[in-house]
Amino acid sequence: MQDPERAAEQPAVDDLYRRLDAARELAVMRFRQALAMPVINPQSLGEREAAARFQSARITALDAADHGLVIGRLDREAAPQPLYIGRVGLPADDPAGDPALVDWRAPASRPFYTATAFRPEGVVRRRHIRTRGRAVTAVNDEVLTVDPERGDGPELTGEAALMAALTAERTGRMTDIVATIQAEQDAIIRSDVRGVLVVQGGPGTGKTAVALHRAAYLLYTHRERLARSGLLVVGPTPTFLRYIADVLPALGETGVLLSGLGQLRPGLDARGTDAPAVAELKGRLAMVDVLKAAVRDREVVPRGGRQLVVDGVRISLRGPDLTSCRTVGRRASRMHNIARPAFARAVVDLVTDRFLGRIGNDVRGAESLLSRRDVDDVRREMAADAGVRELIDEMWPLLSPEQLLRDLLADPDRIRRVTKGWTDTDRALLHRRAGAEWTPADVPLLEELDELLGHDDSAERAAEARRRRQAREHAQETLDLLYGSRSHDADEDEESEELTAVDLLDAEMLADRETEVDVRSAAERAATDRTWTFGHVVVDEAQELSPMTWRLLARKCPTRSMTVVGDLAQTGSLAGATDWAQALGPHAEGQWRLAQLTVNYRTPTEIMDVAADVLAASDAVAAAPRSVRSTGVPPTAHRVTEEALAARTAELAAELAAQGGTAAVIVPPSRHEAVATALPGAQTGPAADSSRGTVVLLPGEAKGLEFDSVVVVDPQGVLDEGVRGHSDLYVALTRATQRMAVVHPGDLPDELSRLADA
Repeated sequence: MQDPERAAEQPAVDDLYRRLDAARELAVMRFRQALAMPVINPQSLGEREAAARFQSARITALDAADHGLVIGRLDREAAPQPLYIGRVGLPADDPAGDPALVDWRAPASRPFYTATAFRPEGVVRRRHIRTRGRAVTAVNDEVLTVDPERGDGPELTGEAALMAALTAERTGRMTDIVATIQAEQDAIIRSDVRGVLVVQGGPGTGKTAVALHRAAYLLYTHRERLARSGLLVVGPTPTFLRYIADVLPALGETGVLLSGLGQLRPGLDARGTDAPAVAELKGRLAMVDVLKAAVRDREVVPRGGRQLVVDGVRISLRGPDLTSCRTVGRRASRMHNIARPAFARAVVDLVTDRFLGRIGNDVRGAESLLSRRDVDDVRREMAADAGVRELIDEMWPLLSPEQLLRDLLADPDRIRRVTKGWTDTDRALLHRRAGAEWTPADVPLLEELDELLGHDDSAERAAEARRRRQAREHAQETLDLLYGSRSHDADEDEESEELTAVDLLDAEMLADRETEVDVRSAAERAATDRTWTFGHVVVDEAQELSPMTWRLLARKCPTRSMTVVGDLAQTGSLAGATDWAQALGPHAEGQWRLAQLTVNYRTPTEIMDVAADVLAASDAVAAAPRSVRSTGVPPTAHRVTEEALAARTAELAAELAAQGGTAAVIVPPSRHEAVATALPGAQTGPAADSSRGTVVLLPGEAKGLEFDSVVVVDPQGVLDEGVRGHSDLYVALTRATQRMAVVHPGDLPDELSRLADA
């Protein structure tokens, strides 16, 4: 028998989908009209592309809203009609009344997530509406006019809808939580855009989803500014980025740049690995001074000066004279490459002076027999001389960040010269073989070197000026030709009233028509521009970031408008944070605030109780979040021999995967190869995709991800081999949403005493 409440909602949902279809048709029509706009100059081209881009984004948002368009409604004390809440806003027929559908990010929708029986905010009833396709499949009502018995902790809104979402099978991709946002999550999502908002939350608290929904909310409320400056989302691994990639598009937002730590430098995909101690060393702020010293180390003065033979004339350049040239360069700019032209001019002037002196003419003397033009000719000859150019390149080479860092790390002597006060042990850690693959820890160093080296774009600017001058000259020639070939009436003295191109255009305007207009979105331009600064930055798993990475992100967001989410109890890197104030103090002193998520929506109580014991045994100050659900399925422990460990792990993984959803096997590094071999179809590494089958991951690779079923292999090995062993084991134990098994050779660690052997 059909639920009458569900049947009663279907006509309203049908009407809203009709409005959605009409809005999409209108957007498509306007998109086509925009493409058909005539282009007569760069301004009209820019206007056409902006209109087309806006309508294209509108079409994308409306397409995304088709799935689960309506999420619920509010019945209010002061209004006779219900207020429907959905993924996008849709206007009503009466513009003076309520919208037909209110965007979930709009202020009017906030009571849907925050109203409670203790604080109803004018709401009589909140109804959650679930749909499949365009059909209503369930409704869940909360009446807020009766005071319920007060309970402990945050009250959950829409419990039936929430539990349905939590118990659904995973797909290997994160989905949005727009229909089940809870009050403490909503407060963070709608928090002020100014400053750095740090969201501290344990496993399963939804901090990643909250951060992404906050990004969508800010794009909605600050669209004009963020459309120009862009929004950056930073995640720890390619797997993580693929996992979250569907969330923002599902919320109608596509103009966002997603980047891993190894991809923060445009054009570079740094996927190499450093030993933990090496990554920690590269992540220290002390590396800034090392890199400054490395740049200065390349500005060399040859010992004993230099002898040159120019046009058959031997010239002696003394050390102090060359040192003076270097001083000229360093005073010209703090950036090495920008200062190079000033240094080169000083060297050329010095060589010219010495050359003229050798042939009997002192360029500085008042009795010089050469004219200024003669001296300039000699100076140009000196600048073009191969020996002079080689000297300039030797003393002050034009450097790229990649070249300088590669040369530095491959040369123990260079490392020793630029690391005064360092121990030989640390110097040895910094050294690596030539040609080694770039790692994520190298990215902040390369970006810092870009700031120290700079880019001399004088040649590009000169070329652009020449191109522009030639375009104007060509345009003027065209106009002259048109003017000369215009038709004449029989009476040549009578001026024609017919307008021609000559009457409407000048050379400047005609040249502008040939100028290319950049019509890419902010995200597309930011992806290729190292100097781009973003309007807002979202950082996930932020506890893993080194001080140098924080320095890089602060440079990419000078306004310090950031959403930073993480869990200090899960820090697995030596370079990572153990205290938010210590991590952010050097980069956002007085500009950050802390918000906490305390409810675990993902991990069942049976599993979280085990993980909480591991957290208590660590030195973490954070408490385990409170789980809101129980599956009745306790995690199981399976003791095996060393020889049987890999095979038994494969059996358990197959058994759990057969129960549905995604599955992962989490192993310490020493077990990875053997276990991966025992599961020949499994994917491994940072790019593993659980939507394609079982994955085998290290604890750090599993961070931020969730799976229906998890097998944790050799927990004692995880403790022993992890940089922060308890953090790694805590991560491994909190990835499952339904089922977990632990395979262990020998005794279980004391921290897992709750587990009973299966």
